[in-house]
Amino acid sequence: MGIKKYIPNAITCMNLFSGCVASFFAFHGFFFWALLFILLAGLFDFFDGMVARLLHTSSPIGMQLDSLADMISFGFVPGVIVFKHIDIISDNDWVMFLAFFLTVFSALRLAKFNVDERQKSSFVGLATPANAIFFASLVSLSDPMMPMELIPDYLPGMVAPILSNLPVMLVLVAIFSYLLVAEIPMFSLKFKNFTWKDNKVRFCFLIGSAVLLALFQLGGFAFIILFYILLSVITAYKA
Repeated sequence: MGIKKYIPNAITCMNLFSGCVASFFAFHGFFFWALLFILLAGLFDFFDGMVARLLHTSSPIGMQLDSLADMISFGFVPGVIVFKHIDIISDNDWVMFLAFFLTVFSALRLAKFNVDERQKSSFVGLATPANAIFFASLVSLSDPMMPMELIPDYLPGMVAPILSNLPVMLVLVAIFSYLLVAEIPMFSLKFKNFTWKDNKVRFCFLIGSAVLLALFQLGGFAFIILFYILLSVITAYKA
C-alpha cells in the first residue's frame, strides 16, 4: 500500500491544523480570518473521506482521527467565536460561557454519528461543519477587518440587529445546539450517481447555494446553511 495509506490521514490532520489556526483568530476577535480557516477545514474534511474511498485506504484510525479533528474545527471553534462575540457585545462577565453549549452539543453529535448506522449516506441532525460555518459566517459580518469588497454594502447593516442583540444570539445558540442532536433527517452531498431523479434535492441545494453566494458573496454562507436546514426539514416532512 505504501505511502498512499497515509494521504487521507494527512488531509484530516490539515483539517485539524486549520481548526487550531481558526481558534487562534477567534479568541482574538478576528472573525473574518476564523471563517476562512473554518472553510479551509471544511474542504479538508470533505476530501479526506473521498480520497480514502478512492485509494481504498479507509481505516478505523482514520475514522477516529476525523472525529477528533472535527471536534476542534467544527465543535470547539464555533463555541469560541460566539464566546468572543458575546464578550464584545455584553457587559455580563458570565453569559458568554453559554456559547460553549455549541461545543458540548457538537461533541454529543459526533459521538452519536460514530455509533449511528443510519448515518452512512445521510445525516440525522445538523452536521458539525454546517453549524460551524453558520456561526463563523454570521459573526464575521461584525468584524471590521472583513473586506467590504467581499460582501454587499447593505449586508452588515441587515444582520446588525441580530448580532448586537444578546437574547437573539443566545436563542440561536439554543436552536443550533438542539439541531445538532435532533432526530431530523438531513441530506448529505454524497452523490452515488448524477441523475436528477436520485439527486434532485442535492441539485436544488447547489443551485440555491450558487444564487445565495451571488447575492451575498462571502456573507452568503450563513444563508446557505439556513437554506440547507429548511430544505432538509421540507424533504423529511414530505417523506
